[in-house]
Amino acid sequence: MSYQPIENYGIIGNMRTVALVGMNGSIDWYCYPHFDSPSIFGAILDDKKGGRFQISAGSDGVRYKQFYWPSTNVLVTRFLLADGIAELEDFMPVGLPPDSPVYSHLYRRIRCVRGTVRISVSLRPAFDYGRETHETLIDANKATFKSSGLTLALSTSVPLAEDGHGGVSAEFSLAEGKSQVFILSHDCDPDAAPCPPNEKETEELLRGTVKFWRGWLSACTYHGRWLEQVHRSALVLKLLTFEPTGAIIAAPTTSLPEVIGGTRNWDYRYAWIRDAAFTVYAFLRIGFKNEAAAFMRFIEDYASKHVPANEPGAVVFTIAGDNKLPEQTLDHWEGYRASGPVRIGNEAVSQFQGDIYGELMDALYLSNKYVSPTSYDVWVKIRARLEWICENWQRPDAGIWEMRNRLEHFVYSKAMNWVALDRGLRLADKRALPADRAKWIRERDRIYEEVMTKGWNAKRHAFTQYYGSEDLDASVLIMPLVFFIAPTDPRMLSTISAILESPAHAGLVTDGLVYRYPPQPRVDGLPGEEGTFNICSFWLVEALTRASLASPEKLDEARLMFERVLGYANHLGLYAEQTGLQGGALGNFPQAFTHLALISAAFNLDRTLGTQV
Repeated sequence: MSYQPIENYGIIGNMRTVALVGMNGSIDWYCYPHFDSPSIFGAILDDKKGGRFQISAGSDGVRYKQFYWPSTNVLVTRFLLADGIAELEDFMPVGLPPDSPVYSHLYRRIRCVRGTVRISVSLRPAFDYGRETHETLIDANKATFKSSGLTLALSTSVPLAEDGHGGVSAEFSLAEGKSQVFILSHDCDPDAAPCPPNEKETEELLRGTVKFWRGWLSACTYHGRWLEQVHRSALVLKLLTFEPTGAIIAAPTTSLPEVIGGTRNWDYRYAWIRDAAFTVYAFLRIGFKNEAAAFMRFIEDYASKHVPANEPGAVVFTIAGDNKLPEQTLDHWEGYRASGPVRIGNEAVSQFQGDIYGELMDALYLSNKYVSPTSYDVWVKIRARLEWICENWQRPDAGIWEMRNRLEHFVYSKAMNWVALDRGLRLADKRALPADRAKWIRERDRIYEEVMTKGWNAKRHAFTQYYGSEDLDASVLIMPLVFFIAPTDPRMLSTISAILESPAHAGLVTDGLVYRYPPQPRVDGLPGEEGTFNICSFWLVEALTRASLASPEKLDEARLMFERVLGYANHLGLYAEQTGLQGGALGNFPQAFTHLALISAAFNLDRTLGTQV
């Protein structure tokens, strides 16, 4: 087999881990038991050695379709053959008691819906990112895979045979109306999956899973023009929450490249304060309060215990709330389409990224407003951090894009420090909480004046990436979105106009898609030209929407751009981090950043369109 395009995948999950399922019926990424656990199937990062679990129908001339059961994360892959049609249903049960052993199960049911179809099954695990050997045992209705640290079992009523490479395979025919179930589970009695699988129990779990997802989604308060896209994005974001602690991860994959053949390959299976705080905003914007409350509990009960009061806050945490995630490379894997290295862990944990306080304070402010009042004990910690910001906002940092080659006075970081103090002041006033308001106001205003003086480049007629730079950076589009500057301020309008130019004219936009900073030369010191950054495209849509108060024609521009960006979603409505020059997905997939920005842009664009007469 060869590598599939990144956009050929769908995702299933249970708020503990996920699996990526290709249009060819192959699970090519699955970490067990949690998002950041070592992978069991990793063929997306090494086609030969990564391990996979494929169920497919036919071989020659087969066509594929893939879709979700409406309003759920139950994935259906359809195989269309000349003499028959088969459908593969993939899901992980959800909505169960927290201690249910069924959370360790992955269900796959293949059904023949027309004719008679020949089905092929191949499962070959690669424990611990393919670093650990295992023993394969086959007995009646089950294959067991034993490594030193983990044992998994495949339950089925189909006869299995060893493939000679540590895996198992099977071939069988399905007549119209017939089906077979395959359950991958942790082999640990008495919690192991039934052998052989019980069709009735599978159907009940499937129905229960469908009911859970539809019940959860029914709380969505968005009913605008782009309902289907917003619903899918909400379902994706829910899959990226870790229910046991409330953490929200940035993406469920590692090392999917931002540049094919390049080295921009990072592990995103962790809780970035920035990404998660933005996700909280997206959840609250469309009515999901429980997820916001759970993340705030994650900050209070887990993450805060690993952040010394008088030091910079950590930017990224594990799903368990600690910040021990040393970066290492898996040199035995070649990487997606030979795009090495494959990395696990993330060195960004050691960076100083000053912007994170703004995103977090905005989330805390919104949580206080829409979820539950901030307690005094939490306020004391918030107040101490805001005092720290007053003393340290002048420091250069690595910025939102996590530069590994430089520290600068990034305009985005300064603006988000302003947001931190601004939201702290609003929160204090809202609740009459004790604070050194005079000091916070003074420092907030100093930040504002400095950004307006040093962050503004008179030559470019735009806010630029950092003090003294002439390069644009799409992150400054956040400024009107967080109320740092009026969306109709001439400086903001001029910055938007500069960004809208093509890269050939020192801008950042091509066909409605936005680079995060100039593709050449590389300010980050890394080789290769990456794709356009999807969150930035949605930020530009929202900035244009808000700017339409001064220039009504910008609303039409925003709507057209939004529709263009929607056109780059995959067949299921999923987005990676970036979009390549030929429209393919690049970077980790699916990406919370992209989906949360879609929700925000859809909400604000729809609301603004609704005010037109």
